[in-house]
Amino acid sequence: MSTEVANEIHCCAKGFVEIDPKELPLACPRPAGGSWNGHPRVFLKIEETGEARCPYCGTLYLLKGGPLAKSGH
Repeated sequence: MSTEVANEIHCCAKGFVEIDPKELPLACPRPAGGSWNGHPRVFLKIEETGEARCPYCGTLYLLKGGPLAKSGH
């Protein structure tokens, strides 16, 4: 498989997608994306690290404001 073909499979046109915490939980592909049916839907854990990469298409998601604060309880 050529590199050119491998690079054609993307959910998003950008190098990364910013996610607002109000949009959680995060699933890829996203319904608003152009390739919403490009691969099986997978939920990604982004809350603790502030970033997640889809194992299917490689799309990088970044959480606006960084990781969510953990409660001290």
